[in-house]
Amino acid sequence: MERVDRMPPHADDDSGLRADQAGRADAYAAVPLLNSLLREVAEPLPGDGTGDRRTYRLPGTGRLLRVRGRRRPTGPEVFTDGAWQRIGHVELVKLAAEELRRHTGVSNHELPGEMIDSRDAVAALLAARAAATPPDDPYLRSEQSLVTGHTHHPAPKARGGGPAASWLPYAPEAHARFPLTLLALREDAVVEDGDTAALDLLGTAPPGYRLLPAHPWQLELAARDLAPAFADGRLLRLGTTPFPVWPTAAIRTVYAPELDLFCKFSLDVRITNDIRRLWRHDLTRLRATDDAVRAAFARCAGPAVPGAGTAAWLSDRGHRTADFAYEQLAVVVRDGLRAHLLPGATPYLAAALVEGFDGSPLPADTPGPDAWWQAYLTQVVPPVLAVFARHGVVLEAHLQNTLIAVDGSGTPVQALFRDAEGVKLVRGAAGTPGPPEVSREAGWERLVYCLIVNHLAEVAAALADLHPGFDPWPAVRHEVARHDLPEAAALLTAPTLPGKTNLLLRWTAADGAAARYRPLPNPLRAPAPGAPASGDRGPSS
Repeated sequence: MERVDRMPPHADDDSGLRADQAGRADAYAAVPLLNSLLREVAEPLPGDGTGDRRTYRLPGTGRLLRVRGRRRPTGPEVFTDGAWQRIGHVELVKLAAEELRRHTGVSNHELPGEMIDSRDAVAALLAARAAATPPDDPYLRSEQSLVTGHTHHPAPKARGGGPAASWLPYAPEAHARFPLTLLALREDAVVEDGDTAALDLLGTAPPGYRLLPAHPWQLELAARDLAPAFADGRLLRLGTTPFPVWPTAAIRTVYAPELDLFCKFSLDVRITNDIRRLWRHDLTRLRATDDAVRAAFARCAGPAVPGAGTAAWLSDRGHRTADFAYEQLAVVVRDGLRAHLLPGATPYLAAALVEGFDGSPLPADTPGPDAWWQAYLTQVVPPVLAVFARHGVVLEAHLQNTLIAVDGSGTPVQALFRDAEGVKLVRGAAGTPGPPEVSREAGWERLVYCLIVNHLAEVAAALADLHPGFDPWPAVRHEVARHDLPEAAALLTAPTLPGKTNLLLRWTAADGAAARYRPLPNPLRAPAPGAPASGDRGPSS
């Protein structure tokens, strides 16, 4: 598959962007902003007879906006002085900001800056990738492939507004690798919960101290707050790990292949909707949540739930931190891959299949993708529905929290899920601990958004791009219908699906966890007799 850093799909060859790095950055950054604006605010108008162009009315300003393509819209134009005028990313940000101000009645002076920061970050990443060597390991290459990132967020690559030199050394998209900083934490200041023994394999602490690995970027961000602890001996610097770690798509989560270990750190930077700090309230309930998920996966294993028996949960085993910097220095220990992978299987980040990268297992050759897609659904859907139906566990099974493992022929044979911090538990479900609890209705809505809208719809659209005329939705309907779950049956007749409104969420400065949804056409709903097949139409488009 073509490398993602060449050009986004549907790029306009006549625009000259291919030879213009600034233009390429504009094109990449415009895709998720346009997707968000078109999904959450704009009103589609009938086709104008100009090929793949689609026209929308922005209700707040009354402006007309036209784009090319569906899954990855490009070439935005506005109707001005009786003609269509092409606009760049800066003009698109201004257009979106004015529309949102009028549409919501709320002003926001931060988000436009984040949109520009995201675009500038893309430019820095494209330049860095051109000079970097991607990892040989296909799994790591998939984790480090997301130049566009979240397909429906206005500023997916914003990095807190800091200069690129401060974050590029730690950016997965720049193919970064770096050693962790090793600290010695005085024993009387250690706070830990769960199984953190793997951290002690990273180095050796002196007597009276415990080893505490730290992300070097977070140490730089927290330097002023931590200075007193270094001065009075509660913290010592021991050097670095003897080997590099690899940042994954989550940025603050790194993988150490030598130890087959993931470590998740705090990062006091806003990335997409949230400041990515490991918050105390999440850390204190992490072990109970993870225990509930592990137990649910164990009980769903076996032939009774086809597909669920091979699925794996990458456990967040425990965390270690300092009592005087509980959130800033926290590190979560996550299971590695090797103990969970089927023999001979190769894992890939699901989000990378959508973005595209060298070595992607997404089938591009004939015959069609039907068998591959069915195998994918068989691995991904059953475990998510089973742990919800039987144990009230709501996995955050979106693209970035799902790995898909394939065999030697590229056929999906296993799904692996991660991130206990994003898991919700249905209130009152048997065997689930306390919060984070949600009602069954809210849990199901979240599950449908993460699994269907954010995940399956995006992979389905990527397949349809590679195989024009392929309709992915009958197979999804069949897979969902196999599960004896009242919500699943209702999903197949529901007129809409929930689409998370990241643009409006950020514009109104709502809490990142306070998801709001807009109804989107449901491609799972069987078409009426005589109606055309759904094709590649879905929530993404």
